[in-house]
Amino acid sequence: MTRVSLALAAAGAALLLHSPVNGQAPAQPRPLRIIAFGAHPDDAELKASGVAALWAAQGAKVKFVAMTNGDIGHFAQAGGPLAKRRKAEVTECARILGIENDVMDIHDGELVPTLENRKAMARLIRDWQADIVMGHRPYDYHPDHRYTGVLMDDSAVVVVAPFFIPDTPPTPRNPVFMYYSDGFKHPYPFDPTVVVPIDESAEKKWQCVSAMPSQFGDEDSWQGRTMANVPRGEQERKAYMLDQVKTRSAAVADQYRERLATLYGKERADKVKYAEAFELGQYGRQAPVDELKQMFPQVR
Repeated sequence: MTRVSLALAAAGAALLLHSPVNGQAPAQPRPLRIIAFGAHPDDAELKASGVAALWAAQGAKVKFVAMTNGDIGHFAQAGGPLAKRRKAEVTECARILGIENDVMDIHDGELVPTLENRKAMARLIRDWQADIVMGHRPYDYHPDHRYTGVLMDDSAVVVVAPFFIPDTPPTPRNPVFMYYSDGFKHPYPFDPTVVVPIDESAEKKWQCVSAMPSQFGDEDSWQGRTMANVPRGEQERKAYMLDQVKTRSAAVADQYRERLATLYGKERADKVKYAEAFELGQYGRQAPVDELKQMFPQVR
């Protein structure tokens, strides 16, 4: 019997132990648990804070994890002071969204898919007992983004194996692994499985983005120095950068309008202004679309 087979057998036994016996009422179902990985302290927030706020409002337990501390993501500040600043920003963002967060102590630009980092990610998934794991696809312009995706893929099977990092309990079954949307075409383009309307939580997403001025406010922020036509005035600059984020969220809804119609019907899809999109990873549990629709926040 393979190690994975042993893991699944053990998980089945654990479920039996928690089944109702002697006529006792079954235990209340636990809240859905989601862990979302970003390469830096702002990536998960940009890609999934709308859906995270919806999940949190519905009682799900959500955690954002930055795989690096973001300590070079600025043109006038770096090192420990920037890492502390960015940690404080995403902590405030988590408070706004009603979720939890963590930042790994790995230097920005230095994430690599080592065994040590695979174990670190697997521990985070297992400690959270995640039903859904989210993060970047392993195809991206930034090495930290790519390797976050590689580490997710590498963790997908071992999180159920009881003798891999046995200091943490395995997940009862392989979680669903979902990728964030992106515009990269090679080796294959992003193909949305689930597109979530976030109009109801958009304001919280905008508040979250505004809580990260090191990335979306400072004149010497990454966006401030690389984005075109950025205004010089502080308030005008912040408003401009936030508007760019709003435009991206609107573009997701427009680009995947057909998928929205397939999932929710054309009448509902036509009303959606902002959305976030996710692709089912091939190495996690292959949940059918109808099940994924139930797992992701229900929309009116």
